[in-house]
Amino acid sequence: MALPTLRIIGFILGIFLITLAIGMVLPILTLLIYEHSHEIESFTWASMITLSAGVALILPGRPEQVHLRPRDMYLLTTTSWLVVCVFAALPLNLLQNISYTDAFFEAMSGITTTGSTVLSGLDSASPGLLMWRSMLHWLGGIGFIGMAVAILPLLRVGGMRLFQTESSDWSEKVMPRSHMVAKYIVAIYVGFTLLGILAFHLAGMGWFDAINHSMSAISTGGFSTSDASMAKFGPATHWTAIVLMLLGGLPFTLYVSTLRGNRRALLRDHQVHGFMGMLSITCLLFALWLWLHSDHGFLDALRIVTLNVVSVVTTTGLVLGDYTQWGGFAVMVFFYLTFVGGCSGSTSGGLKIFRFQVAYVLLKSSMRQLIHPRAVLKQQYNGHNLDEEIVRSILTFSFFFTVTIGAIALGLSLLGLDMITALSGAATAVCNVGVGLGPIIGPAGNFASLPDTAKWLLSLGMLLGRLEIITVLVLLSPSFWKH
Repeated sequence: MALPTLRIIGFILGIFLITLAIGMVLPILTLLIYEHSHEIESFTWASMITLSAGVALILPGRPEQVHLRPRDMYLLTTTSWLVVCVFAALPLNLLQNISYTDAFFEAMSGITTTGSTVLSGLDSASPGLLMWRSMLHWLGGIGFIGMAVAILPLLRVGGMRLFQTESSDWSEKVMPRSHMVAKYIVAIYVGFTLLGILAFHLAGMGWFDAINHSMSAISTGGFSTSDASMAKFGPATHWTAIVLMLLGGLPFTLYVSTLRGNRRALLRDHQVHGFMGMLSITCLLFALWLWLHSDHGFLDALRIVTLNVVSVVTTTGLVLGDYTQWGGFAVMVFFYLTFVGGCSGSTSGGLKIFRFQVAYVLLKSSMRQLIHPRAVLKQQYNGHNLDEEIVRSILTFSFFFTVTIGAIALGLSLLGLDMITALSGAATAVCNVGVGLGPIIGPAGNFASLPDTAKWLLSLGMLLGRLEIITVLVLLSPSFWKH
């Protein structure tokens, strides 16, 4: 890879690190407000180290008339998330006095909006620490929206090209206007966050809890300020969290279309129909089952089920009670829901709804072809033709997505973890859900007791899942590094 290309990548990484260093000011202000001045030193050192690294990377300057090719974007995307996590772990390492392995795991979980944690005693934890964890979610959420809308379609990863022309603002012909769309997305993201803070506060949360949970919910992250997660708060906050998670799980490009005059953009989108329809049916049927098999009234059962189901499907990880105690049927339902994910162009992880819908279109077409072998069938999804490249991309992604979960689960089992912990841990990491199954990493537990090697393996799973697998795996190809 040419030196000018590496200089551009380094320059961009430097900007990211400087932004991260500036972001550490908010936890410092939080510590000042809550009179925890003795903890400020940790964030100050972390900020200075991060800032110094960022400045060192931008000092050589940006080479003129050198542009990143699509293949260069694979390296930039992967290294940017890795480098940010390396430095985002510093405050956790310095303030909490935990190992760097634990700090990196927590940072990776935060920036990939996974929500898995190694920390306990959150109710009495440092307010600066809690704010930093929520900020990592928030920054990771908006970062992934930008990547899913602008970068992944360009790289033709996992069928994301289906959404390349969803808004004409992102087409190559009007690329200068893409900056305007980006501003819309950021404004919408910030607006939802502010509305979420107000809604949580009006629902009964204190301002600090409201700020943290709003950032966590809209980014579909899952970090809470309490070990009990949403169970600490009242029913009104539960419904608020549900609405925010749903907003985070829908395509942000459609919000932009709605604001720019296309009032029916969300209502006409097939992906949104599938997402909301699946959630509605699952929540109603599951609530009915819980009502019949517990002491909860139907409305309470509906609230409890809806929060947990929406949280798992949108890969948020906020929980309301320990649903693994509901019996084997409930455990299997939540395990299956772990893989679903939200919409493309949202903050959610997982397989994404559109891939299930495309698979259904292909299944119907294959069955018709078997019945009418000579028929010429047109395959379409949401107004887009499903050409061979898109189908191949989706099949490749889905295959490696499954293989990655299987490989990580096998690795975890080699480290001595039981089957439930290994399989659900691998799935929750790659799908960026955050909550596994079983007594160790389930809703009532956390990842602290796992071996360090397991934490590094799960951190890799979070990164692979967040970057859609292929974006990272392509770097392992020897041909990628050839000029």
